[in-house]
Amino acid sequence: MKKYILALTISIITLVLLRNTAKGRIATNHVKGFVVDAIIPDYINKEGTTLKERIKLPEGYHRISYPEGSFQEYVRNYKIKPYGSPIINYDGSEYFAQNIHEAILEIPVPKNGLQQCADALMRMRAEYLWEKNRKNEIGFKFTSGHYCSWTKYAQGYRPKIKGNKVSFHKTAKPNHTKANFYRYLNLIYTYAGTLSLYNELSKVALKEVHIGDMLVKPGTPGHVVMIADEIENENGEKLYALIQGNTPAQSVCLLKNFEESKLSPWYGFTAGEEVYVPGYYFEEAKFIRFKE
Repeated sequence: MKKYILALTISIITLVLLRNTAKGRIATNHVKGFVVDAIIPDYINKEGTTLKERIKLPEGYHRISYPEGSFQEYVRNYKIKPYGSPIINYDGSEYFAQNIHEAILEIPVPKNGLQQCADALMRMRAEYLWEKNRKNEIGFKFTSGHYCSWTKYAQGYRPKIKGNKVSFHKTAKPNHTKANFYRYLNLIYTYAGTLSLYNELSKVALKEVHIGDMLVKPGTPGHVVMIADEIENENGEKLYALIQGNTPAQSVCLLKNFEESKLSPWYGFTAGEEVYVPGYYFEEAKFIRFKE
């Protein structure tokens, strides 16, 4: 009897895993007492080398256009690794859940373990500003509320932190190199996070969200994911693709949508309703935006 129960349990677990990991292919619907196999649309182009190329559009939808050189286009066209690349933790090990993603972004994961969910998205924003020669705009607030800019850090200013009190003092030689820029980001990763981002950045109404906006649950810990693509149909209905870093620090990935597998990796949002992503849920669709 115990062996029967064990075998039945294993079979159920296997069925659930297969259902979650099947990429496009068969879903089971119940119609008037009959079980009917239905084909799940596959919106993944395995040959794509950018986020935009990797994600196909559902019939009747088109991509929302943004100006060339904008942060939105930067995110949408971000380079990705070959299809099937695993999520890698900061220590080089593979993340235990390898069935949650459809793409891995070409963002290195520092071995110090500091680049977690919010940090990875702050890195994307900072690197965009660096590439666009808008370095004087690079800066983030610590959880304490104190603003730390790349400009001051490059000039040699460093924070002196005592409890919630922060003061900045010139204790290093000026250094404007890219290597020092990443040392600056490590400092940001240490003292900023979902809570500081939520307190610092503008809040965005659901009907106005676009690529680069972040779905956030502020806290210590909290979580945050970023909109990486945006599409619309003739009725004005929009769908979005989501990317995330995670804790422990690991690869930034394009998320599947297990709640609506027929749309995956696209997501739709409804005001006042929860948003479920693999391994996490947001109690409501609450968005923030980096300064334009």
